[in-house]
Parts: sequence; structure tokens; C-alpha cells
Amino acid sequence: MRNEKVQKLVLTGVFAALSYVVFTFLQIKITLPGGDATSIHLGNAVCVLGALILGGLYGGVGGAIGMTIGDLFDPVYVLYAPKTFVLKLCIGLITGLIAHKFGRITHTQDRKRIFLWTLLAAVGGLLFNVIFDPLVGYYYKLLLLGKPAAELTLAWNVASTSINAVTSTIVSVAVYLALRPALQKAGLFFRIGKESDR
Repeated sequence: MRNEKVQKLVLTGVFAALSYVVFTFLQIKITLPGGDATSIHLGNAVCVLGALILGGLYGGVGGAIGMTIGDLFDPVYVLYAPKTFVLKLCIGLITGLIAHKFGRITHTQDRKRIFLWTLLAAVGGLLFNVIFDPLVGYYYKLLLLGKPAAELTLAWNVASTSINAVTSTIVSVAVYLALRPALQKAGLFFRIGKESDR
């Protein structure tokens, strides 16, 4: 008999490391006037994938820790680390809620249902980020840096967050659907939520 909680904790660490690497080393950084920056990256895809595989809390924590560490080690993003942690955790929680509470994706073998709810979950989590990352970022910068810096970066943040959402949705759904059979064969497929909740 396996200890599922320990496996989930270990995999949360794996997703944290993966989100850190993807966010830090596979990003296209766009430097903005005033020393600020935004970036195109797939860190959010790792967060969504973690939520689909491990559930919202574990996946969200993994993505949040990894990208927050990435912020802490980058002098341009270090001030945004608290905002990053909260927003990435929320991506995971929302994705997990949609995928596992409403879609019950781990309690069905119907491929169309799995694809539909996986897509809806990824879109839901990342749509939250498209709305709240620029919004929270605007007020965060307003308080820390003053109004001109906040207004200057808002449009760039909306654009980069939207690009990240589209690419992260495609990547996370495709990777989840490809990994699911392998996870089942390897004994690393977790049934999340109660089957009787259907």
C-alpha cells in the first residue's frame, strides 16, 4: 500500500522545481521603461499541470513556491514575490476546483469529458490570472512605486499575461492528456475528490 500523501508532497516539490526552472530559464523578459519588466513564460502551465495531476492545493503550492523563488532570485522581480505566491496559488486552487470538484476528471475514462473539463479548468485558472495579475500588479506598483510606474506597465502586463494564458492553456492540457496514461501505468495517478460526489 502506497502513502499517497507523501507521494503528493514529493511531487509538489518536483512541480516547484520545474516551475522555477521553466519560469527562470525559459522566459522571454521584456524590459520596460523605469527598470521594470514583464515576461513571456510557461511557469503558469506547470502550475496548472500540477493542479490537474495532484489537485488544486498541491499543484498551486508547487507552482507558487517555484515562481516565488524565481522572483526572489531576480533583482527585477524581487518586490513582486508576495504577489506571485498568492496569484499562482489561486491559479492552482481554481484549476483544481474546476477539474476535480466539477469535472471529476480522475473518476472517468471518457476521453471527451476529460478533455472538456481539463480545458475548462485550465482556462478558468488562467483567466483568473489574466484578470487579477495585471489588476493586483497595478495596485501593488501604485503602493510601492507610485502612480506613473503603475500606469506605464499596466498595458504591457495585460498583453504578456494574455499571451502566457493562451500558451499555458495549450501546453498544460496537451501535456496532461499525454501524461495521464503513463501516470496510471506507473501508479502515480491520484483519484482526487469523492467519486460519489458526481
